[in-house]
Amino acid sequence: MKKNNHDDDEIKFVHDSSLDYHGKIPLRSSTGSWKASFFIIAIEFSERLSYFGIATNLGMYLAKVLHQDLTTAIKNVNYWAGVTTLMPLFGGFFADSYLGRYTTVIGSCIIYLMGLVLLTLSWFLPSLKPCAHTSTCTKPRKIHEVFFFLAIYLISIGTGGHKPALESFGADQFDDDHIKERRQKMSFFNWWNCGLCSGLILGVTVIGYVQDHVSWGAADVILLGVMAFSLVIFVIGRKVYRYRMPNGSVLAPMFQVIVAAISKRKLPYPSSPSELYEVSKAEDNNGRFLVHTKKLKFFDKAAIIENEGNLAKEQSPWRIATVTKVEEMKLMINMIPIWIFTLPFGMCAAQTQTFFLKQGQIMDRKLGHNFEFPPSSIFTISAIGMIISVALYDRFLVPVLRKITGNERGITILQRIGFGMVFSIITMIVAALVEKKRLKIVETNPSKGSLSMSVFWLAPQFLIIGFADGFTLVGLQEYFYDQVPDSMRSFGIGLYLSVIGAANFLCGLLITIVTHVTIKNGKSWFGENLNTSRLDKFYWLLGGITTLNMFVFVFFARKYSYKTVQNVAVGDCYEGKSDHGGKEERVV
Repeated sequence: MKKNNHDDDEIKFVHDSSLDYHGKIPLRSSTGSWKASFFIIAIEFSERLSYFGIATNLGMYLAKVLHQDLTTAIKNVNYWAGVTTLMPLFGGFFADSYLGRYTTVIGSCIIYLMGLVLLTLSWFLPSLKPCAHTSTCTKPRKIHEVFFFLAIYLISIGTGGHKPALESFGADQFDDDHIKERRQKMSFFNWWNCGLCSGLILGVTVIGYVQDHVSWGAADVILLGVMAFSLVIFVIGRKVYRYRMPNGSVLAPMFQVIVAAISKRKLPYPSSPSELYEVSKAEDNNGRFLVHTKKLKFFDKAAIIENEGNLAKEQSPWRIATVTKVEEMKLMINMIPIWIFTLPFGMCAAQTQTFFLKQGQIMDRKLGHNFEFPPSSIFTISAIGMIISVALYDRFLVPVLRKITGNERGITILQRIGFGMVFSIITMIVAALVEKKRLKIVETNPSKGSLSMSVFWLAPQFLIIGFADGFTLVGLQEYFYDQVPDSMRSFGIGLYLSVIGAANFLCGLLITIVTHVTIKNGKSWFGENLNTSRLDKFYWLLGGITTLNMFVFVFFARKYSYKTVQNVAVGDCYEGKSDHGGKEERVV
């Protein structure tokens, strides 16, 4: 009878170390899952609306309002995008270590709103306007530039806390040890990105139209209002959320493992993993232990018990670490090659917000006789491509692949990322061919240039990169959330975003190098405008780099060992002390 009561309790309550709004063990029926995710996806929708409303037209703002040349504007866009997507590393660290994910989301949203307020004031406040007496000028006022850049970098800081904390907070609403909720979590990342793309579509169409046909200031007012409203919606849902409490620096255990392993480097390796130190299930309320692996054996020395007479748990954590802590260290090291060899994909994806949009700006954007849509609206095709690929993958491919492969995910996370890389290579090939055709049209008719060429020639490259995002970007989100230690999941999302951030910086560096290498008779691949540039060659270069990189990525992906958890300590497994009657393992 006791066993039945215990089983009922396991089903009724969530035992994954999360707490409800009142600080108690969450009741499964009234907290978490999709009921909580609705509020979380809603604020992600509004944040992406704001971000892409600013990001996709940032280059045009720098050119039209601040009068920067092509190369300077593109570099500034890349630098801002780079900072925006690297900041989540810091935001994720503080969310996991000290602030908690919910608190981090609230705080970062307030900073984000401060940036939107400054952005709005920089357009409307007379002393901060771009020009003193007229809406057009050849040189903007310095005070406007200062406030403008201060505003967009405040938005970067806000995004730095918002993105990693919110996405990991959303995924936290699903219990990994509950079969139904674990599968829902796999779908969560897909539908999270559908919400993201919906915000993106409105950002590059409605907001883009207002920026082009009304004013930049009017668009800022809309973004400010939507973001403020969504923050209220997010707070309303606080009673149905599941919360994870921070337990101090998530990086400290990593350093402790390193120090302990170095201090015991001269000790012989144990003959069996059961001789390594691990707390028992009774001592760990979470009951989630990592399976011991044979890779990176040097770090196993951190878990060697030096003196059986002294209780290991009473020794300094800088002298001894558990098997789970050692395996968490190995997980982070094994992620380094994957992080590095997804950077070229990020460099390809970065073109959608820079050169692709610049091409669209100087092509025929008319629909009918009277309507001309904003250049950023072409970005909608990329979002549609991502939504299509995510929906098809989640609803059709995964169920079929589960039956074929026997894998709960259908295919592995890294296989999904690899498929996206293939699409990114195809994107660069198509982009190079389309740009080559555009330059031929310009050469044939210099007076009209590429205005005689419909912007929908760019549709295939936007659509294909959308497919690539649906596989690689969503796959990277899953990978960096699932494969990091449980206590570092916001930091893991920060790692995913840092791929895009570092790729933007690399893209800016590559442009600088290519400019110096290809310069001839005062001209390089990047001229004063696109009609005197050779973007087709730049796209071929990116395609070649990504192709070579993919082979290296496949090499490391084939050797990668996925995180495996068990509900019993390693020592209990070998000594037969498990309450479950044996070793219970699950590949995450």
